[in-house]
Amino acid sequence: MIRKINLKTGVLNIMQNLTELMEKIINEESIIYAVFSGVKNKSEKTFNKVTIKKVTIKDEVKHQFEYIYDKNVEHKNLDNDETFVEMYNLTKTYFKQVLINTVDADYHILISKKGEANIKKKAASKKAEVASHNRKKKYILNEGELTPFLIELGIMTKQGKIVNAKYDKFKQINRYLELVADCIPYLDKNKTIRIIDFGCGKAYLTFALYDYLVLKMGYNVEIVGLDLKENVIEFCSNLAKKLNFDDLRFEQGDIKGFDQFTDVDMVISLHACNTATDEALAKAVNWGANVILAVPCCQHEFLKKIKNEKMIPMMKYGIIKEKLATLLTDTVRANVLEIMGYRTQVLEFIDMEHTPKNVMIRAFFEDNTNIKKTVNQYKEFKNEWQISPYIEEAFGESLTSKLD
Repeated sequence: MIRKINLKTGVLNIMQNLTELMEKIINEESIIYAVFSGVKNKSEKTFNKVTIKKVTIKDEVKHQFEYIYDKNVEHKNLDNDETFVEMYNLTKTYFKQVLINTVDADYHILISKKGEANIKKKAASKKAEVASHNRKKKYILNEGELTPFLIELGIMTKQGKIVNAKYDKFKQINRYLELVADCIPYLDKNKTIRIIDFGCGKAYLTFALYDYLVLKMGYNVEIVGLDLKENVIEFCSNLAKKLNFDDLRFEQGDIKGFDQFTDVDMVISLHACNTATDEALAKAVNWGANVILAVPCCQHEFLKKIKNEKMIPMMKYGIIKEKLATLLTDTVRANVLEIMGYRTQVLEFIDMEHTPKNVMIRAFFEDNTNIKKTVNQYKEFKNEWQISPYIEEAFGESLTSKLD
């Protein structure tokens, strides 16, 4: 219940109906929107207009006051008691008219020079809609929905709660699945979809991929996770067996030496160091993969190679030169994939606050043969920076023949 404020007797008599109305609509939490306008004394004007709307902050309903000045806007989020005091103060001191939209009715209030309130009531014109400052994003995987692989990997509790320390990983997994979802039109759902994940590590994303494609989408897949670490492969293999992920397996080995298949539908390479990303891209193209997802890491190749007299003011600073080398490396990779017939995108994987390794190269095979312009731009780019990219060696004749 709203606490009463002390009013002078004369003012109370004049404003009685208005204060009762305010108390009623605030107690019932029926305010949808309100606008205070018509400044009483322009010589003492502070703000031009004030609006009110309901918001939810940490599961608690507040009234958000927006104070509109000539050149800026301020906000306050007030509880019911504070809202009552502030609304009364605004009508008594600052404004001549108020429009209040509630669930049940609209109220148009005019305050006379004598301070008398004329209240007109009309049928409700707005529907209730509470904005939330804490609105949870709708993910592919959601908190509260028991997901066995998340539980086994220590990201989710058995009660369906996301472990606080693992929330960034949870968001990363969902961002990854959003990027994968865009790839679905490029995969043939009428056959077993073969996917290779190079450098899978503990395979958070590999397990997520299997869960999404098989359990959620109902596709037939064969997924192979590849990593150099024997203990990682043993852990992932045991977990896949425990989860009954029958068409997911893990093998020890490197990208360059993996030759089990002659055709693959989708190749994933997340955080493969330095030129290992180039090896993964070459394998993918050689297999005729329809989809390629790569998040490069540790792009050191160009650091000692790049030369450009015009860019000496940048390159004399080590950290800037390192970032520049990273950008140049990924630019070369994206353009090479275009030359090889892919539609290529360079996307933000996850926010920089979570990892600096946040650039994803995503490519879809479209057999594009109109590459003359891209080839010429690529050659000019190489000449400008005086570089001979390793990726050309990794691809071999399949690429160099297109550059002749």
